[in-house]
Amino acid sequence: MKKVNVYVTLRESVLDPQGVAVKGGLEHLGFTGVESVRIGKVIELQVADETTEAIVRDMCEKLLVNTVIENYRIEMGVLA
Repeated sequence: MKKVNVYVTLRESVLDPQGVAVKGGLEHLGFTGVESVRIGKVIELQVADETTEAIVRDMCEKLLVNTVIENYRIEMGVLA
C-alpha cells in the first residue's frame, strides 16, 4: 500500500474569506506580524502499490480538486 497526501489550496487570485477571518482573529488575540493567512486542506489516500502519480492526478482533476479555483500538490510515500 502507498500513502498519498494531496495538498489543496485556493489559487492566489481567489479571495480566502476563512483566511481573512483567521487573520483577524489572530490580530484580535494580540498576535502581530501575520501578513496574510490562506486556509487549505489535506486529502489522505491509501492506494494500491501500482497506483501511479498520474492516476492520482487524474483523481484530482476529475473529483478531488476544483481546478478552477484551487491548486494542488501530490506527495506519494510508502505506508510504514
